[in-house]
Amino acid sequence: MGTRPTVALFAGDPAGVGPEIVAKLLAEPETTRTADVLLIASRASMDARAQATLVEWKGLEAPAFPLGVAGPDNGRFMLDGLSTGVDLVRSGKADALCFAPLNKGALRAGGMNHPDEMHWFAEVLGWTGPCVEFNVLEDLWTSRITSHVPLKDVASLLNIEGVADGIGLLYQGLQAAGKHSPRLAVCGFNPHNGDNGNFGREEIDVIAPGVKRAAERGWPAAGPFPADTIFVRALNKDAGGGYDGIVTMYHDQGQIAMKLMGFERGVTVQGGLPIPITTPAHGTAYDIAGKGKANVGAMRNAFLLACRMSAARNT
Repeated sequence: MGTRPTVALFAGDPAGVGPEIVAKLLAEPETTRTADVLLIASRASMDARAQATLVEWKGLEAPAFPLGVAGPDNGRFMLDGLSTGVDLVRSGKADALCFAPLNKGALRAGGMNHPDEMHWFAEVLGWTGPCVEFNVLEDLWTSRITSHVPLKDVASLLNIEGVADGIGLLYQGLQAAGKHSPRLAVCGFNPHNGDNGNFGREEIDVIAPGVKRAAERGWPAAGPFPADTIFVRALNKDAGGGYDGIVTMYHDQGQIAMKLMGFERGVTVQGGLPIPITTPAHGTAYDIAGKGKANVGAMRNAFLLACRMSAARNT
């Protein structure tokens, strides 16, 4: 990659598996060969001998938290840790932020008044442009036009401009990770892609015009395609597929497929924000916290993607 990136690595929810998988990641020689690591954690939850620079911050000397408990104390700890990571990147001391899994209930109990951490990041960064979560499984990225909203509201939230912007966010996100001319596919909304309007007109009236508008802005994409075959099409390179990214219309339309294909390998990227931010796609796994059973795969992938995004950002 040339110049080694510096990654601010936050150990996440101290009541979950975050400290364990971060410790496992730091024990792998490849980690410290790939990047310099600024570790944001408490001494009580992390081995101070880890091969990383332990950041001096307000949570460094926090006492041990009860495992498997989502409460205001670990919520505040997580918000402080994330703020520290953002400050390190904004100040130029780090090139990207990578964090271990968080618990949204604890975050809200600790003072987060947002539907998810992505919107919290946007406020902290003063970012008013479009942003969305990308989900990444090796070479396949997904994005979505609507996210954490009730399913009954999705149709009313779809519009041509939103579809075009969503395509643009994923196109630019893949470019930020080093894919210069990404191939995108766009998912329909209704069963059988609406069956020419028999099962709904969103594909005709909203999604297809959104795809056209995105192409006019330099973000080409194919589709819309039926939701029940789009992932087969994306993965089947021999049949003219082989897409780098899929734009879906709502949260579970992409998440179910991605997690079935690789629950312990998937990564979430806070897309559209002015700094690279990555995290494992799985949760805090309270049921196995402290038992030494957590799989480091997704944490490793999130860290390596943060490194790649740092490299692309600095070229």
